[in-house]
Amino acid sequence: MGRGKIEIKRIENTTNRQVTFCKRRNGLLKKAYELSVLCDAEVALIVFSSRGRLYEYSNNNSIKTTIERYKKASSDSANTTSVIEINAQYYQQESAKLRQQIQMLQNSNRHLMGDSLSALSVKELKQLENRLERGITRIRSKKHEMLLCEIEYLQKKEIEMENESVYLRTKIAEIERMEQANMVPGQEMNAIHVLASRNFFPPNMLEGGNSYSHPDKKLHLG
Repeated sequence: MGRGKIEIKRIENTTNRQVTFCKRRNGLLKKAYELSVLCDAEVALIVFSSRGRLYEYSNNNSIKTTIERYKKASSDSANTTSVIEINAQYYQQESAKLRQQIQMLQNSNRHLMGDSLSALSVKELKQLENRLERGITRIRSKKHEMLLCEIEYLQKKEIEMENESVYLRTKIAEIERMEQANMVPGQEMNAIHVLASRNFFPPNMLEGGNSYSHPDKKLHLG
C-alpha cells in the first residue's frame, strides 16, 4: 500500500519535524540541481531552518550574483509597471480633454444652427451674433470674388467672339464681292455661312446693315 496523504500543517513533535525538514531539504536541493541541469536554468535556493541555520544552493557558484540579478529584474519590472501606469494616466487625461473639446464643438455647431440657445446668456448670444455676422461677411466677400472672376472671364470670351465675328463679316463681304464677280463658286459661300452658324452668331451679324457692338453697361453684384 502506498503512503497516505500528509496534512500540510506544522509538525508539533520536534523530532519528527527535524527529520521531515532534513528529508525535504535534501529533496528540494536535489530538485533545484536537476532543474538547473535539465533546463539550463540559473537556480538559487536559500533555506533557513527553525534554528536559524542557513542552507543554500546555486548553480552559478555565487548565490550573490543570482540575488543581484533578481534585484535588477524586480527593479526593471517595477519601473516598467510605473511607466505603463504613467502612460495610462496621460492617455486618460488626453482622452478626457478630447471628449471635452468635441462636446464644445458640438454645442457651438448647434448654437450656430440656432439650436439649444435657451441656456445662453445675453452676452453669449451677442457674441454668437457677432460670429455669425463676421462669417456672413466673409462668405459674401468670397462670393463676390468668385462672381467677379466669372464676369471677367465672360467679358474676355465676349471680346474674343466679337473679334471673330468681325473677321467673319469681313471674310464674307470679301467672298460676296468675289462671288458677284463670278470668281467664287456658291459652295464655298455656303461653307462660310455654315461656319458662321456654328459659332452661334445672329443672322444680322452676317449682314452688312447692322454690326455687333460690345455692351457698355457693366454688371453689378447684388
